[in-house]
Amino acid sequence: MQPYFFPYLGYMQLVNLVDKFIFYDDVNFIKNGWIARNRIISNTNSLQYFGVDLIQVSQNKLIKEIKINNNSTKKLRTIRHVYSKAPFFSDVYPIIEACLNKPSLTIAEMAADSVVMVADYLGIETEFEFSSKCNAISIDFGRKERIISICKQEKASNYINSIGGIELYSKDYFKKSGISLQFLEANEVIYNQFDKPFEKNLSIIDVLMFNSVDKVKEYLNSFELK
Repeated sequence: MQPYFFPYLGYMQLVNLVDKFIFYDDVNFIKNGWIARNRIISNTNSLQYFGVDLIQVSQNKLIKEIKINNNSTKKLRTIRHVYSKAPFFSDVYPIIEACLNKPSLTIAEMAADSVVMVADYLGIETEFEFSSKCNAISIDFGRKERIISICKQEKASNYINSIGGIELYSKDYFKKSGISLQFLEANEVIYNQFDKPFEKNLSIIDVLMFNSVDKVKEYLNSFELK
């Protein structure tokens, strides 16, 4: 999967489920996607985007080539302003602060760090790797062929993608290469957000601010495999 910045719960369910999670960092950057931003609540009834400032963004560049303007002061102020009264603010804020203050050079590094730091907080023991480091030789392969190449290199018998991949990948095609393909679809999870109307599929930041580690671990197992 592409590295997403403090992604939604379904992404973390995938991280928790697999033995090894490979950040797909040497594919083209997608503007207005979830690589550099996600959504959080606001102090009004609307939502707001929370993300990383990028330098010379282009969809013709690889994710690992997109540099960031690492100025965290305003972003951390936003988190404090919105979530300071959330029940688990004191536990979660240091994770966000550590991620944003880490001297990362690219969005691939910072987005991956956000995932790894959340995984550490939740006690997830999944192994992480970057596709640019473990399988750069297949960078010019087709989409399906490259994933199969990575799976074979990692001696994987089962590849799990998010539910969005069901439109892109064929189980039969992967089976011919000896790989079982499954898709993870998150179940609906509802929790209290300051007694406001519930907003789903927000950043994992929101989930962590309002739920204990044990409760989030329950949410991590609330999905269906198809």
